Amino acid sequence: MGIRIYGIFASRAVRPLWAAQELGLAFEHVPTPYANKATRTSDFMSLNPNGHIPVLIDEREDASRPIVVWESMACALYLARHHGPPDGKSITPASAEEDAQALRWSFWSVTELEADALTVLMHRFVMPEERRKPELADAALARLQAPLGVLDQALGRNARGGEPVYLAGDRFTVADVCVASVVNWLRPSQGLEGFEHANAWLHTCLKRPAYKALKNLEARQ
Repeated sequence: MGIRIYGIFASRAVRPLWAAQELGLAFEHVPTPYANKATRTSDFMSLNPNGHIPVLIDEREDASRPIVVWESMACALYLARHHGPPDGKSITPASAEEDAQALRWSFWSVTELEADALTVLMHRFVMPEERRKPELADAALARLQAPLGVLDQALGRNARGGEPVYLAGDRFTVADVCVASVVNWLRPSQGLEGFEHANAWLHTCLKRPAYKALKNLEARQ
């Protein structure tokens, strides 16, 4: 019985890994890179026929068989909903309003930010230099100005007297896990320049002990 998370820190798997760490869950991390066809083996494809990480396996006493969750945002939201106390202290939404905020911001980050943020990261830093296309990164960053403005304005409205601000309620929740994991891809390129509230919020998120623990995990991989 227990939870297993397949993936690596430097991937979308950071979302359920971060959520599990924030919740203080005991889980088994199965390092599974996306390179070298590691996700195309028959064993892995039996877990996720799409051949992508992360995959979350939850072996529960109240389920007749292990629950398998694909898609990084779904994995993080699942952990918060089914393994966290809705006590107004954990990352689990404590009300219908907080749950709505977590859902809408998480899906928003996928539809409005993720593809362009990944393009910027890949074509400015990750890909071999001879394969990079700076014009693609520049165009993606230009498209991101509008949704980053939406995020910055929302965080600005939540600001209160210099205290840390978050996306759902007055504390750090799974909404922040999901969105920060995407926005963080823009940090190496200084893509948050000019977005004061979003930049401060991201730094607050990345200072959390749970995230720092994951960075240590990355160093051991």
